Amino acid sequence: MNGANTAFVLISAALVMLMTPGLAFFYGGMVRVKSALNMLMMSFIALGIVSLLWVLFGYSLTFGDDIGGGLLGNLDHIGFQGIHPDTLWGAKPDAIPVFAFAFFQLMFAVITPALISGAVADRVKFGAWTLFITVWVSVVYFPVAHWVWQADGWLFKKEVIDFAGGTAVHINAGAAGLACALVLGKRIGFKKDPMRPHNLPLVMLGSGLLWFGWFGFNAGSALAANGTAANMAFNTQIATGVAMLGWLAYERVRHGAFTTLGAASGAVAGLVAITPSGAAVNAWGAIIIGLVAGVVCSWAVSLKYKLGFDDSLDVVGVHLVGGILGTLLVGLLATDGVGGLNQLGKQALGAFTVLAYSFAVSWILAKAIDVTIGFRASEDEEVGGLDQAYHAETAYDFSAVGSSHVARRTVATIQDQVGAGAPQNKKVDA
Repeated sequence: MNGANTAFVLISAALVMLMTPGLAFFYGGMVRVKSALNMLMMSFIALGIVSLLWVLFGYSLTFGDDIGGGLLGNLDHIGFQGIHPDTLWGAKPDAIPVFAFAFFQLMFAVITPALISGAVADRVKFGAWTLFITVWVSVVYFPVAHWVWQADGWLFKKEVIDFAGGTAVHINAGAAGLACALVLGKRIGFKKDPMRPHNLPLVMLGSGLLWFGWFGFNAGSALAANGTAANMAFNTQIATGVAMLGWLAYERVRHGAFTTLGAASGAVAGLVAITPSGAAVNAWGAIIIGLVAGVVCSWAVSLKYKLGFDDSLDVVGVHLVGGILGTLLVGLLATDGVGGLNQLGKQALGAFTVLAYSFAVSWILAKAIDVTIGFRASEDEEVGGLDQAYHAETAYDFSAVGSSHVARRTVATIQDQVGAGAPQNKKVDA
């Protein structure tokens, strides 16, 4: 066992775990106040459900020996049977314990379904959501991760480059988010009522936690404290910063302002795009990937209004589009003689195969849930807010703001208007 590599992977796993709460804050600040807690819970619940499934059969299906065709692992390690704490992953002298590797990969499995939640915000039954992610990780994420990262996986053998999850995580989640959004339909008031973020500081905090944790996500995927990890960490920083600048520049030209939401979204777009390719490109490649991702993803988020699908928090525009861009660009920008049209073809095969599989299975699963137990919240629950409907709580206690009759009445007015999405020019005089 290599002690330094083991420590590095364990720390990286902890950083990736922090990304799920970071995502919860990022999404939670973007929704209206009446569903903020529900948005947080849609991410947090994945930490429990996926952790259990990973032990029961997820790890074995993903990283067990292939059962044929490079499609799925076997069930020899259900409940981690046959794996001793001293069992190693990888070749000596760089090997780490299997449990360190399994812990690290578990955090990827956790955050992937949580990413989908942004596409369906404000209108999903919480119980139906827990059922969806339980089945989705079992029939979509575990097989796709096997294709991409297991040595016997068919995309791995096709030499598709996905260092840290452009296909298995971001294209996978983005395609599933699009399918679910289409099954559910539009939110009440979509394109009519303003649906502005209720807490932009929370969005910025979430994006900062994601940026921080992403160093574990990307650099940790080297599974060793070496030059590859250092290169990946460096390129992650470069691409993310440039993507943020690209998004803001496009936003300034198109809309006349540099918004905090744009800065946070641009950073996430850069993180997504560099994920599959960061270890295979140099710093100039990272700059190109970041710039393209920032501008194109900023443009892509507006497509939902033109095409008429309600991707609540821009999962399609950022994760699906960003994941495709990063996966394809590595085919052209990879160094050491790897890049070229031949590699681009391999990258396209991986990107669009995962997109098609994830979209098709996710649509079928969402539709099956919708026609049986119902996937969408009722109209009353959606209008009144999912926090009260499913969690019997509210994100903020406005009653503590003041004790006078006038203060209480003013706070109630503010709360009603924020929950309903008051028009931009509507002022409340306190």
